[in-house]
Amino acid sequence: MLAEHPVSTVPALTARLLTRWPQIAERMLAAGLGTTAPAELPEGHFAAEVLPTIYACGRAVLEAIAADREFTYAEVAAFVAPVAERHAEDRLPLPMLISAIHGSAQAVLAEAAAVTEPEEMAEFVVVFSRLLDLLRHINMTVVSVYTEVEQSIYHAEREARRELCSALVRGLPAEELAARADTILADQYTVLAVHLSEPARVGTAANLVTRRRIRVLQRALDELTGTTTPATFDGTYGIALLSHSSETDCLDPAKFDELADRLGAQFGVPVYLAEFSGVDRENIPAAVKDATELTELARLRGKPGGCYRLDDLLLEYQLTRPGPARERLAQRVIPLLSSPHLIDALEAHLVHGADRKTASRLIHVHPNTFTYRLRRIAELTGLDPADPTDSRMLAASLTVYRLDSLDNEKTRYSMCASNSG
Repeated sequence: MLAEHPVSTVPALTARLLTRWPQIAERMLAAGLGTTAPAELPEGHFAAEVLPTIYACGRAVLEAIAADREFTYAEVAAFVAPVAERHAEDRLPLPMLISAIHGSAQAVLAEAAAVTEPEEMAEFVVVFSRLLDLLRHINMTVVSVYTEVEQSIYHAEREARRELCSALVRGLPAEELAARADTILADQYTVLAVHLSEPARVGTAANLVTRRRIRVLQRALDELTGTTTPATFDGTYGIALLSHSSETDCLDPAKFDELADRLGAQFGVPVYLAEFSGVDRENIPAAVKDATELTELARLRGKPGGCYRLDDLLLEYQLTRPGPARERLAQRVIPLLSSPHLIDALEAHLVHGADRKTASRLIHVHPNTFTYRLRRIAELTGLDPADPTDSRMLAASLTVYRLDSLDNEKTRYSMCASNSG
């Protein structure tokens, strides 16, 4: 909840509204979303960006009313335009936004009416009139911003950067695309793979979530680099290319760790990044393949969200190279696949190792039951999880099997897409 501020001497009704404004702002947001926002949207999707604006703008308006001063269109636009621009970039339908704004307006008028004493009707009429002016200014600002965003060259430049990144990722000629994107091609890049760990979204809210994520990531990358950064992020997977002006022009690796944490907090899901620095332009496709595989390995190994480099997953990476050894590794966990509870036990053991109490709590079983399951894994696979060498083999085997399953799934998806096309 937002903190309250001291209220100066103002008319009684306005003073009460100011005192209660943090709570009223929250109820306004809830009322605005109640009948308009798709149910599939994640909880808090709008709160972080919208609630502070409702609070700050509403408080400023009430303070202007208390001072008997007009709250101008320019003042309203200063609060509202940045939020409206983000909604327009996310392609939030304009009718949905207008409906939400009016739902919030009805909520605040109801709040004002509920706390008005009979002798305060004259003040209530003033407050009512000023809030109607505010609503008019907000609607005008929103419509103006939506029109500007639709007609601006921003979308064309953003799409050009996306196409440029896609061309570089595939090793295609990129000079013409770079000119369209107003970007100078560099000799070297940092290749950054991005992977969000969550099931595919469905429903009417999926596009809203995806577009917001694309916007948030793009802005975070641009802030990180101080320039426009080509990226192909689709809301779940993607590649960003951070250009180097010289061989030593590389970002501090800690910045990528901070970026992963920041994105994970904003998106509400683990975010896996993989970084390859100092990549020559002609080597970008190979680096992209390796970076993408690293994010998959980190996720499949049960690693926490964060930024990973090759040294972090060197053993797993090498063990998953194509060949007969990979095939044999994948086969070692096949006896466990019909027993999901054994897979759960193995994963918990791989995360917590000798700490069996913590591992057993993770899968909600008694430590004795957990120990029995580990023995059963040893019987079925011939590899003892309690043995460090066998444990690493089981970890690699599970990772390889899941990578193979993922590759098969991608192949089936590509075949279905080709057939439907």
